[in-house]
Amino acid sequence: MKVIWGLCLLCLAGGLRAVHAGPVRTGKMEDKAAPQEEVNVLMFGVIQFSESLNYVYETTEAKIARISRALKIHEGTLQTLGRQTEQAAEVEKHMKEVIQLLQAQMAKQQTQTKMTKDWLARMEQEEVELKTKVKRLEVYLNNFVPTNMKELQERAEEHSNILKGLQHLTQFQKENIETQNEQLSKLLRMSEAMT
Repeated sequence: MKVIWGLCLLCLAGGLRAVHAGPVRTGKMEDKAAPQEEVNVLMFGVIQFSESLNYVYETTEAKIARISRALKIHEGTLQTLGRQTEQAAEVEKHMKEVIQLLQAQMAKQQTQTKMTKDWLARMEQEEVELKTKVKRLEVYLNNFVPTNMKELQERAEEHSNILKGLQHLTQFQKENIETQNEQLSKLLRMSEAMT
C-alpha cells in the first residue's frame, strides 16, 4: 500500500512539473484556468492509477493466499497418502507371513495324512490276513481237532477280539483321516481367499 501511494505522489509531482514547465500564456484568465484544469485531469488520472494498482495488489494477495491454502491442503493429502502406503505395506507383509504359515501347516498336515493313510493300509492288510487265519483255524478246528475244542475256542475268541480291536482302530484312523482332510480343505480355502 505504501508503494502505491509513493507511486501516486511521484506521478502527481511529475504532472505538476509538466504543468509548471508548459508554455507561457498571454491572457491572465487563461493562465489561471488552464493549469488548474490540467492539474485536475492529472489528479483524476493519478487517482484512477492508484485504484488500479490497489486492485491489482489486493487480487494478487488473495491469489497468493489461495495458492498457499491449496499447497497446505496438498501437503496434508500427500502425508496422508504416505501413511496409508506404509500401512498397506505392513498389511501386505503380514498377509505374506500368514500365507507362508498356512502353507507350512498344510505341508505338515499333508505329510501326517499320508503317514496315517499308509499305516491304515497296513492295518487293513493285516486285518485281511488275520481274518484268513481265523477262517483257516475254524476249518481246522471243525475238521481235525475235536478233542481240544475248549483251548482252540479260547484262541479263536482271542483272535476274534484282536480282530475287533483292529476294526475299531481302523475305524478310528479313518475318522481321523476324514478330520484331517476337512482341516486341509479349510486351510486351502483360507489360502485361496488370501491370495
